[in-house]
Amino acid sequence: MDALTGVKACVFDAYGTLFDTASAARRSAQLLGDKADPLAALWREKQLAYTWLRAVQGRHADFWQVTGDALDFALESLGVDRPGLRDRLMQLYLTLDPYPEVPEVLRRLRAAGLKTAILSNGTPRMIEALVAGAGLEFDALLSVEQAGVYKPHASVYQLALDTFGLPARAIAFQSSNGWDAYGASAFGLQVVWCNRSRQPRERLPGAPDREIESLVALPGLVGA
Repeated sequence: MDALTGVKACVFDAYGTLFDTASAARRSAQLLGDKADPLAALWREKQLAYTWLRAVQGRHADFWQVTGDALDFALESLGVDRPGLRDRLMQLYLTLDPYPEVPEVLRRLRAAGLKTAILSNGTPRMIEALVAGAGLEFDALLSVEQAGVYKPHASVYQLALDTFGLPARAIAFQSSNGWDAYGASAFGLQVVWCNRSRQPRERLPGAPDREIESLVALPGLVGA
C-alpha cells in the first residue's frame, strides 16, 4: 500500500477509532447478561442517529446528553431496568478501553515529529476523560462543541486546519466510521479509513485515500 505524501499532522476520530464504544456494556456484562452486545449496538446506533437528526433540525445538544438519550432508548427497547445501571454505563463511557495498538501507534507518530489530535463529537470533558484514563498524549483535543454542530459538517473538519495552520492535504484524518471518513474526504483531508468491522464502502461524496483494518498500519502510511 503506497504511503500518503505531505502529511504533517494526524487527526483521529475518538469513538470506534481510538476507543472501543462497546467496552462500557462489556464491562457490565454481569448485569446485562446476553443483552450486553445488543445494548452496545443499539446504544451506538441511536447515539449517531441523534447527532445527525439534531444537526438537520438545528437543535444541537451536546454529546453527553445525546449519549444519555440514546442509552435511555436502548435500555427501554431491550426491557432492561436495573437500579443504578444507567449511571454506571454513563460513567463507564468516560473510561472506554483504547484499542490495543493505539499507545504504540501514537508514540511512533509523535517520535516522527508528526502533530496529533483528536477531532470528536464528544464534549471537551468526555474527550479529556478518555485521554487521561488511557494515559495518552495529543497536541490538541478538538470537540464539535467548538463548531456547534456534529460531523460530518464541514465546519467540524475546518477545526483541524485552524488548529494546526495547515492546508487540508497536509492532514491525515483517521476514522473507523465510514460516513465520517467519507465526509472528511469530501471536505478535502487525506483520509485513512480504519475499517475495523470490514464494512462495505459508503455511497456518499468523497472516498478515503487508504483503507486499513487497524491502526497498526498507519505509521507506515505516513512515514513514521
